[in-house]
Amino acid sequence: MTRQDIVLDDGEARLILYLHESDSEIRTNHRVRPCVLVCPGGGYVRCSEREQDPPALAFFAAGYQVGILLYSVQEKAAGLGPLRQASLAMMELRRDSDQWRIDPNRIAILGFSAGGHLAASLGTLWNHPRLTSTLDTCDGMNRPDALVLCYPVITTGSFSHEGSAVNVSGGDLELRKFLSLEHQVTEFVPPVFLWHTMDDDTVPVENTLMFVSALHQCKVPTECHLYPTGVHGLSMCNEEVGTVNEHCAGWFPLCLAWLNELFGFVL
Repeated sequence: MTRQDIVLDDGEARLILYLHESDSEIRTNHRVRPCVLVCPGGGYVRCSEREQDPPALAFFAAGYQVGILLYSVQEKAAGLGPLRQASLAMMELRRDSDQWRIDPNRIAILGFSAGGHLAASLGTLWNHPRLTSTLDTCDGMNRPDALVLCYPVITTGSFSHEGSAVNVSGGDLELRKFLSLEHQVTEFVPPVFLWHTMDDDTVPVENTLMFVSALHQCKVPTECHLYPTGVHGLSMCNEEVGTVNEHCAGWFPLCLAWLNELFGFVL
């Protein structure tokens, strides 16, 4: 494994990469690999540590190149800063894909909770004039090829996670409405995998349900798994992250199978 640390957005964000090294003994079709870009949650207040390395290294072990985006939080989360940084990270992965042995056509973005809002923001708003008028996205170079959303914040209306909504909008009511992502879905959203627990008392499951409904209406390929019980912030649902839940831990093999099939990747 090699690690790369990249500064983005004039030092406002960091992209950490865990990369498989090139090896002449590795099969040719694994010398260039798909990639997963992980966006940890934390309510746009912080970037949760348990949603960084644990999922990233699980995908790395499954053969993927992996990135972790540490984006702007608190007062710096407003004004589309995190969305701009996610766009920059996605473009960076594609721009240097040869160097990092990444397939530029097989890059997924994965987000937990507020990081799910960021991932879904990129998936829905990658080509929106509000973003492209302030950032050259190189004709869609920032568009992810798949979204993985884990107990995501989606809405800033009813059923919102109020802290996330306030932080990402900076208290601007018009921006807050714009970032209610169930209203931003189009047919140009990439395929989506989601999971949530029905009794999540921090980010209500209605966030996922509303997004799935909007995706279905726009005929976006979608897989969704709802678990009957489990606290918010489960991450990998294991002892390492302090949230053991064997049932919900099934999200990872299900997601991996979905992503492998979508990307045509076999380890």
